[in-house]
Amino acid sequence: MDETYQAYLNRVAKLTLPETYRNQVQHIQESPKFNHGQPVPFPGYTINTPGHQDPRNQTFYDHLVTTQQAIVAQLEPGLLLPVPVESFHLTVADLIWDSNYQHAVATHGEAFEGKLCDRLTHSFSEYQKSVPERGPIELQLVGLLVRPRAIAVALVSIDELSYHKMLQLRRAVYQNSGLIALGIEQQYPFTAHIPLGYFSQVSEELDRDRLCETLMAFNDRWIGNTPEILSSHRAELYQFDDMANFYHKPHFPSIDF
Repeated sequence: MDETYQAYLNRVAKLTLPETYRNQVQHIQESPKFNHGQPVPFPGYTINTPGHQDPRNQTFYDHLVTTQQAIVAQLEPGLLLPVPVESFHLTVADLIWDSNYQHAVATHGEAFEGKLCDRLTHSFSEYQKSVPERGPIELQLVGLLVRPRAIAVALVSIDELSYHKMLQLRRAVYQNSGLIALGIEQQYPFTAHIPLGYFSQVSEELDRDRLCETLMAFNDRWIGNTPEILSSHRAELYQFDDMANFYHKPHFPSIDF
Protein backbone atom coordinates (compact mmCIF):
# COMPACT_ATOMS: atom_id res chain seq x y z
CA MET A 1 0.00 0.00 0.00
CA ASP A 2 3.01 2.31 0.26
CA GLU A 3 3.31 5.11 -2.30
CA THR A 4 6.14 7.33 -3.43
CA TYR A 5 6.12 10.80 -1.94
CA GLN A 6 4.99 12.38 -5.22
CA ALA A 7 2.21 9.82 -5.69
CA TYR A 8 0.99 10.57 -2.17
CA LEU A 9 0.97 14.33 -2.82
CA ASN A 10 -0.99 13.83 -6.02
CA ARG A 11 -3.57 11.54 -4.41
CA VAL A 12 -4.24 13.83 -1.46
CA ALA A 13 -4.42 16.92 -3.69
CA LYS A 14 -7.21 15.26 -5.70
CA LEU A 15 -9.19 14.69 -2.50
CA THR A 16 -9.54 18.45 -2.01
CA LEU A 17 -10.67 19.34 -5.54
CA PRO A 18 -14.21 20.67 -6.23
CA GLU A 19 -15.14 17.69 -8.41
CA THR A 20 -14.22 15.34 -5.56
CA TYR A 21 -16.44 17.30 -3.18
CA ARG A 22 -19.33 17.24 -5.63
CA ASN A 23 -19.09 13.47 -5.81
CA GLN A 24 -18.54 12.88 -2.10
CA VAL A 25 -21.46 14.97 -0.85
CA GLN A 26 -23.81 12.73 -2.82
CA HIS A 27 -22.82 9.80 -0.63
CA ILE A 28 -22.67 11.23 2.88
CA GLN A 29 -24.62 9.38 5.54
CA GLU A 30 -25.06 9.30 9.27
CA SER A 31 -22.08 7.85 11.10
CA PRO A 32 -22.90 4.63 12.98
CA LYS A 33 -20.35 5.69 15.60
CA PHE A 34 -22.92 8.09 17.07
CA ASN A 35 -26.53 7.72 18.13
CA HIS A 36 -28.72 10.75 18.79
CA GLY A 37 -25.62 12.87 19.02
CA GLN A 38 -23.85 10.64 21.52
CA PRO A 39 -20.84 8.40 20.78
CA VAL A 40 -21.55 4.68 20.80
CA PRO A 41 -18.99 2.15 22.10
CA PHE A 42 -16.26 1.61 19.52
CA PRO A 43 -13.18 0.44 21.46
CA GLY A 44 -9.67 -0.13 20.19
CA TYR A 45 -6.07 1.05 20.00
CA THR A 46 -4.22 3.35 17.64
CA ILE A 47 -0.91 5.18 17.27
CA ASN A 48 -1.42 8.94 17.26
CA THR A 49 0.63 12.08 17.60
CA PRO A 50 -0.25 14.20 20.67
CA GLY A 51 -3.21 16.41 19.87
CA HIS A 52 -4.55 19.66 21.27
CA GLN A 53 -2.67 19.18 24.55
CA ASP A 54 0.69 19.55 22.75
CA PRO A 55 1.83 23.12 23.61
CA ARG A 56 4.21 23.20 20.62
CA ASN A 57 1.24 23.00 18.26
CA GLN A 58 -1.22 25.14 20.19
CA THR A 59 -1.58 27.70 17.39
CA PHE A 60 -2.27 24.97 14.82
CA TYR A 61 -4.97 23.33 16.91
CA ASP A 62 -6.51 26.66 17.89
CA HIS A 63 -6.90 27.29 14.16
CA LEU A 64 -8.64 23.92 13.78
CA VAL A 65 -11.04 24.81 16.57
CA THR A 66 -11.93 28.06 14.82
CA THR A 67 -12.38 26.24 11.51
CA GLN A 68 -14.52 23.54 13.10
CA GLN A 69 -16.79 26.08 14.78
CA ALA A 70 -17.21 28.06 11.55
CA ILE A 71 -18.08 24.95 9.55
CA VAL A 72 -20.65 23.75 12.08
CA ALA A 73 -22.21 27.22 12.18
CA GLN A 74 -22.65 27.36 8.40
CA LEU A 75 -24.01 23.84 7.88
CA GLU A 76 -27.57 22.78 8.55
CA PRO A 77 -28.24 22.41 12.29
CA GLY A 78 -27.45 18.90 13.49
CA LEU A 79 -25.75 17.81 10.26
CA LEU A 80 -22.23 17.62 11.71
CA LEU A 81 -21.35 16.47 15.21
CA PRO A 82 -18.10 18.24 16.14
CA VAL A 83 -15.28 16.14 17.59
CA PRO A 84 -14.39 17.34 21.11
CA VAL A 85 -11.30 19.54 20.96
CA GLU A 86 -9.44 17.29 23.38
CA SER A 87 -9.95 14.38 20.95
CA PHE A 88 -8.30 16.04 17.93
CA HIS A 89 -5.68 13.60 16.72
CA LEU A 90 -3.47 12.66 13.78
CA THR A 91 -3.43 8.89 13.29
CA VAL A 92 -0.03 7.47 12.38
CA ALA A 93 -1.19 3.85 12.28
CA ASP A 94 -4.59 2.28 12.96
CA LEU A 95 -4.09 -0.84 15.07
CA ILE A 96 -7.23 -2.70 16.09
CA TRP A 97 -10.83 -1.77 16.81
CA ASP A 98 -14.45 -2.88 17.20
CA SER A 99 -15.10 -6.60 16.53
CA ASN A 100 -11.43 -7.42 15.88
CA TYR A 101 -10.55 -5.78 19.19
CA GLN A 102 -13.28 -7.70 21.01
CA HIS A 103 -12.02 -10.95 19.49
CA ALA A 104 -8.43 -10.20 20.49
CA VAL A 105 -9.42 -9.42 24.08
CA ALA A 106 -11.53 -12.58 24.25
CA THR A 107 -8.58 -14.61 22.95
CA HIS A 108 -5.78 -13.12 25.04
CA GLY A 109 -7.71 -11.89 28.06
CA GLU A 110 -6.17 -9.31 30.37
CA ALA A 111 -2.74 -10.09 28.89
CA PHE A 112 -3.66 -8.46 25.58
CA GLU A 113 -2.69 -4.91 26.50
CA GLY A 114 0.64 -6.01 27.95
CA LYS A 115 1.45 -8.01 24.82
CA LEU A 116 0.48 -5.07 22.64
CA CYS A 117 2.73 -2.67 24.56
CA ASP A 118 5.65 -5.11 24.53
CA ARG A 119 5.45 -5.75 20.79
CA LEU A 120 4.97 -2.10 19.95
CA THR A 121 8.08 -1.29 21.96
CA HIS A 122 9.94 -3.70 19.68
CA SER A 123 8.49 -1.98 16.60
CA PHE A 124 9.57 1.41 17.91
CA SER A 125 13.08 0.05 18.45
CA GLU A 126 13.15 -1.19 14.86
CA TYR A 127 12.05 2.24 13.68
CA GLN A 128 14.95 3.86 15.53
CA LYS A 129 17.37 1.54 13.75
CA SER A 130 15.91 2.35 10.32
CA VAL A 131 15.73 6.12 10.93
CA PRO A 132 18.67 7.01 13.19
CA GLU A 133 18.35 10.80 12.77
CA ARG A 134 16.00 12.39 15.30
CA GLY A 135 13.82 15.38 14.54
CA PRO A 136 10.15 16.31 14.15
CA ILE A 137 8.08 15.56 11.08
CA GLU A 138 6.22 18.51 9.61
CA LEU A 139 2.90 18.38 7.82
CA GLN A 140 1.03 21.10 5.97
CA LEU A 141 -2.73 21.52 6.04
CA VAL A 142 -3.95 21.38 2.43
CA GLY A 143 -7.73 21.46 2.72
CA LEU A 144 -10.89 19.76 3.88
CA LEU A 145 -11.39 16.06 3.36
CA VAL A 146 -14.99 14.92 2.84
CA ARG A 147 -15.70 11.30 3.64
CA PRO A 148 -19.01 9.43 3.59
CA ARG A 149 -19.41 9.76 7.36
CA ALA A 150 -17.08 12.59 8.39
CA ILE A 151 -15.30 15.83 7.59
CA ALA A 152 -11.58 16.16 8.33
CA VAL A 153 -8.63 18.31 7.37
CA ALA A 154 -6.11 16.68 5.05
CA LEU A 155 -2.36 17.09 5.55
CA VAL A 156 0.76 16.27 3.56
CA SER A 157 4.36 15.97 4.72
CA ILE A 158 6.26 19.11 3.74
CA ASP A 159 9.25 17.12 2.50
CA GLU A 160 10.26 13.60 1.57
CA LEU A 161 12.14 13.03 4.85
CA SER A 162 9.03 13.63 6.94
CA TYR A 163 7.06 11.31 4.68
CA HIS A 164 9.80 8.66 4.86
CA LYS A 165 9.79 8.74 8.65
CA MET A 166 6.04 8.21 8.77
CA LEU A 167 6.23 5.28 6.37
CA GLN A 168 9.11 3.67 8.23
CA LEU A 169 7.19 3.78 11.49
CA ARG A 170 4.14 2.24 9.84
CA ARG A 171 6.28 -0.51 8.31
CA ALA A 172 7.87 -1.27 11.67
CA VAL A 173 4.36 -1.75 13.09
CA TYR A 174 2.60 -3.61 10.29
CA GLN A 175 5.52 -5.92 9.52
CA ASN A 176 5.94 -6.99 13.15
CA SER A 177 4.94 -10.69 13.25
CA GLY A 178 4.19 -10.40 16.97
CA LEU A 179 1.59 -7.68 16.31
CA ILE A 180 0.16 -9.60 13.38
CA ALA A 181 -0.38 -12.55 15.75
CA LEU A 182 -2.49 -10.23 17.92
CA GLY A 183 -4.79 -9.50 14.98
CA ILE A 184 -3.22 -6.22 13.87
CA GLU A 185 -2.87 -5.60 10.15
CA GLN A 186 -2.74 -2.69 7.75
CA GLN A 187 -6.16 -2.08 6.23
CA TYR A 188 -5.84 1.39 4.72
CA PRO A 189 -3.24 3.38 2.79
CA PHE A 190 -1.82 6.28 4.75
CA THR A 191 -3.80 9.51 4.45
CA ALA A 192 -2.78 12.06 7.06
CA HIS A 193 -5.91 13.73 8.41
CA ILE A 194 -7.51 15.10 11.57
CA PRO A 195 -11.28 14.52 11.98
CA LEU A 196 -13.34 17.63 12.72
CA GLY A 197 -16.79 16.06 12.92
CA TYR A 198 -19.08 13.20 11.98
CA PHE A 199 -22.29 13.44 9.97
CA SER A 200 -25.44 12.95 11.99
CA GLN A 201 -28.86 14.12 10.86
CA VAL A 202 -28.65 13.69 7.08
CA SER A 203 -32.15 14.47 5.82
CA GLU A 204 -33.50 13.64 2.38
CA GLU A 205 -34.03 17.38 1.87
CA LEU A 206 -30.36 18.20 2.44
CA ASP A 207 -29.16 20.74 -0.12
CA ARG A 208 -26.02 18.90 -1.19
CA ASP A 209 -25.05 21.53 -3.75
CA ARG A 210 -25.07 24.21 -1.08
CA LEU A 211 -23.07 21.94 1.22
CA CYS A 212 -20.47 21.49 -1.51
CA GLU A 213 -20.22 25.24 -2.11
CA THR A 214 -19.80 25.90 1.61
CA LEU A 215 -16.96 23.41 1.93
CA MET A 216 -15.21 24.69 -1.19
CA ALA A 217 -15.37 28.23 0.23
CA PHE A 218 -13.42 27.07 3.27
CA ASN A 219 -10.72 25.61 1.06
CA ASP A 220 -10.49 28.90 -0.83
CA ARG A 221 -9.49 30.62 2.42
CA TRP A 222 -6.28 28.60 2.55
CA ILE A 223 -5.22 29.09 -1.06
CA GLY A 224 -2.29 31.50 -1.32
CA ASN A 225 -2.07 32.05 2.44
CA THR A 226 0.76 31.10 4.75
CA PRO A 227 0.40 27.33 5.20
CA GLU A 228 -0.69 25.92 8.53
CA ILE A 229 2.09 23.59 9.72
CA LEU A 230 1.78 20.77 12.25
CA SER A 231 5.15 19.84 13.75
CA SER A 232 4.96 16.36 15.27
CA HIS A 233 7.74 15.32 17.62
CA ARG A 234 6.30 12.08 18.96
CA ALA A 235 3.96 9.18 18.23
CA GLU A 236 2.26 7.31 21.08
CA LEU A 237 -0.02 4.38 21.71
CA TYR A 238 -3.56 5.51 22.47
CA GLN A 239 -6.61 3.59 23.59
CA PHE A 240 -10.11 4.71 22.71
CA ASP A 241 -13.57 3.80 23.98
CA ASP A 242 -15.36 5.63 21.18
CA MET A 243 -14.64 8.38 18.68
CA ALA A 244 -14.76 11.08 21.33
CA ASN A 245 -12.49 9.59 23.99
CA PHE A 246 -8.80 8.86 23.29
CA TYR A 247 -6.22 8.49 26.06
CA HIS A 248 -2.55 7.66 26.52
CA LYS A 249 -1.77 5.71 29.69
CA PRO A 250 1.54 6.31 31.51
CA HIS A 251 2.87 2.85 30.68
CA PHE A 252 2.00 3.03 26.97
CA PRO A 253 5.03 3.11 24.64
CA SER A 254 5.95 6.20 22.62
CA ILE A 255 8.60 7.07 20.05
CA ASP A 256 10.30 10.35 19.19
CA PHE A 257 10.56 11.07 15.48
